[in-house]
Amino acid sequence: MNKSGPKWFFCLILLIGLVIQIKSYAQSALEKRITIHLVNENLKAALDKISKVGGVKFTYNEQIAQSNLKVNLKVQGKTIKEVLNEIFSGKPYSFTLLDKEIFIRADDSKSKKPEAGPAAIRGSGSGTFTLSGSIKAQKTGETLIAATIKVAGSQKSTLSNEYGFYSLSLPSGSYYVEVGAVGFKKYSAQIDLTANRIFNIDMEEDVNELSTVEITSSGSKRDLDNPQMGMERLSIAETNNIPVLLGERDVIKAIQLLPGVKPSSEGGGGFFVRGGSADQNMILLDEAPVYNATHLVGFFSTFNSDAIKNVTLYKSGMPAQYGGRLSSVLDIKMNDGNNQKFGVSGGVGMISARVNVEGPIQKDKSSFLISARRTYLDMFLKLSGDTNLKNSSLYFYDVNMKANYFLGEKDRLFVSGYLGKDVLESKGVNGIRWGNSTATLRWNHIFNSKLFSNTSLIYSNYDYTIKSDGKGSTLSLFSQIRDFNVKEDLQWYANERNTISVGVNAIYHTIKPGEVRASGDNGYVSQDLQNRYSIESAAYVSNTWKASDALSITYGLRASAFSILGKGDYYQINSDGLVTGTTSYKSGEVVKTYLNLEPRASAALQLNESSSVKASYVRNVQNLHLISNSTSTSPTDRWVASTNIIKPETSDQFSLGYYKNILDNIFDFTAETYYKSLKNQVDYKNGAEIFTNRPIETQLLFGIGRAYGIEFSLKKKTGRLTGWLAYTLSKSERKIDGINNNNWYNARQDKTHDISVVMMYQLNPKWSLSANWVFSTGSAVTFPIGKYKVLDQNYFYYSNRNGDRMPNYHRLDLGATRLLKQTKKFSSELNFSLYNAYGRQNAYEIRFKDNENDPSQTVAEQTSLFRFIPSVSYNFKF
Repeated sequence: MNKSGPKWFFCLILLIGLVIQIKSYAQSALEKRITIHLVNENLKAALDKISKVGGVKFTYNEQIAQSNLKVNLKVQGKTIKEVLNEIFSGKPYSFTLLDKEIFIRADDSKSKKPEAGPAAIRGSGSGTFTLSGSIKAQKTGETLIAATIKVAGSQKSTLSNEYGFYSLSLPSGSYYVEVGAVGFKKYSAQIDLTANRIFNIDMEEDVNELSTVEITSSGSKRDLDNPQMGMERLSIAETNNIPVLLGERDVIKAIQLLPGVKPSSEGGGGFFVRGGSADQNMILLDEAPVYNATHLVGFFSTFNSDAIKNVTLYKSGMPAQYGGRLSSVLDIKMNDGNNQKFGVSGGVGMISARVNVEGPIQKDKSSFLISARRTYLDMFLKLSGDTNLKNSSLYFYDVNMKANYFLGEKDRLFVSGYLGKDVLESKGVNGIRWGNSTATLRWNHIFNSKLFSNTSLIYSNYDYTIKSDGKGSTLSLFSQIRDFNVKEDLQWYANERNTISVGVNAIYHTIKPGEVRASGDNGYVSQDLQNRYSIESAAYVSNTWKASDALSITYGLRASAFSILGKGDYYQINSDGLVTGTTSYKSGEVVKTYLNLEPRASAALQLNESSSVKASYVRNVQNLHLISNSTSTSPTDRWVASTNIIKPETSDQFSLGYYKNILDNIFDFTAETYYKSLKNQVDYKNGAEIFTNRPIETQLLFGIGRAYGIEFSLKKKTGRLTGWLAYTLSKSERKIDGINNNNWYNARQDKTHDISVVMMYQLNPKWSLSANWVFSTGSAVTFPIGKYKVLDQNYFYYSNRNGDRMPNYHRLDLGATRLLKQTKKFSSELNFSLYNAYGRQNAYEIRFKDNENDPSQTVAEQTSLFRFIPSVSYNFKF
């Protein structure tokens, strides 16, 4: 049987679906043809009849609705564009296609005395004023991130920031303003701006959109004029229907389906971005770094989707406020909590149960959120007849908490926290525990209509404990990385063409590489590896400049400093990796400070209403490094900070992209290419011992790297069928003296081809279907090419570092959701999924060992983890 058959059949079905969808949307609203006869109709009645005959929607203000213009018209088979041109010929009116609606406005350029005000009528006064405020969900009071505020009939627009605040400077006048956000009905209002004005907006949920899991073009189309590139923003509604392993909704698994992002291993929660390693991704939860964002040795992420509001991934052109990692920033924001009414939601799946409770502390003024999840695999172990299994523990839990308070019109306080823990133990005496905890205190303050401030105090902790208790002996290992962080960020909306961001932050790192406690006759002695202390600080400034209606530029500079502090011993090491000297430092004494400048620049040139090109350059610096010689991320991988020998890693990334909104914003096409140059890359020596009481520097080598590639994405955002197709062609290499004869070699995350196909289809109001298919080139690995014998013992001889490949990987997942009940007060659903639907035996690991019958022969043994994994979960909300 041809193994490629399923994937080509699946791609064929996708292409047929896309062709059907493209044809069904081939006509825009203005190109539809109608036959109509109007006799002495007023303007509003005429537009209503055209709307009914043509199946289009018109938008206009009250002045247009009360117009006394009379319409007499008889046409046959003409486009709506031709009809409107005929109606408004010589009349003081114009029309514009906005998304899928036709906006009618009075146009003073066509008459000195317009019958109705245009989208922007200059007032009798003069000067420029600022329209500002917050955008929130009417039903919950949640602030909305990246809502679009647009002045109809013009190029003037802005986005709400990550706290829902917006500011737009305009000349004195009257404006028709439209606001769009994913999952919400379009909001529009006539605004008279003759002085600075605070205009808070409450958005109404689009029930039809949410019930059919559609993403409408309003508020969701790619910002063609925004110079930010390499950014992917996901709403939780987009990710909830993607079929995943054991039915656990997971934002990390959704991220792995995006172009330029690759999973670290089969079912793993780690990921690689544009040729970078797993530790080169900064993962933030309400601004707090999360150092190990996985549960169950990587199979699930730490993020409970019920508690998440927004997910933003930056792959290139990172804004200047972000730093500390080379490859990407994954910025995750928690829900604030419903300040209107009390609510409970949750679900029960095959391996876990979760509950989410939120509500007002004081209506309209404050709210809380508590979201918890726990697996119950250990409960199934209790049913085993094996005593060891029955007494074993295998579970994880996590808890998200948040509260926020409106202290006044200009001040808001947020308190949020996360606590998660994994336990894998046998009989309570052997095993491993690891977990994260974070806490964030944030204060938003609006100084005036143009100046917004966010002040944050942040705590983050990651630790793990390994223990082994035997007869008469015990052994435990404890390791930890802990941060205290303070930040100040300011956004100044200087004028209609310039938005300036400035900020500072400082982080105090404490790394405990290992505390060993031993007793009895086990060959170990208690010892503490030296703690490492450091301060990482930065200051930044950037400006987004609207140079013209077609050209926008963001430029800025981030200055970072990393100070290594005592107390502790620091070493001098020769080219052979041997310690040649030691210097001891007292507590608080500065060992060394690394200073780096990180310039950032990006530009967007809008070619027309539907397409643009963008370019960016960004330099990033990283001072925390994850040392691992496993093929996937592990909870026991070791974090180390820059030292006098381990220098900060740096990267310079150049990116160029083309963006196109197709067929009235129904499709979104993106093509981005990049080249990344890496310096001071860290890799381990052949035969290195990562966990050793010797200085870790003696086990490491340093060099350079490069990564380059091109990414394509086609996303369909409206209709019953939604989804995306993503393809990445890339290369990632390293060149380190002492490895591969000092020649370039593949980084372990190098995968030449990567394809993701994601589809969601609303079959009817009760059933929605979903599927995703993935394909990737096998990971780069090192296999033995021979073996030799010493003292009757066989040893393998290995090829060049990462010179071999795992088998190619591909998998099809299927999902279905059945809406059981939906009322104003209660809703419930069943979710079904089938992971690896055609049972592909993908290689998780390949081991080489001697043939038991003939030791001179070698056997390759492949381990595959998941085949035909069905799951069902029940979700509810009231």
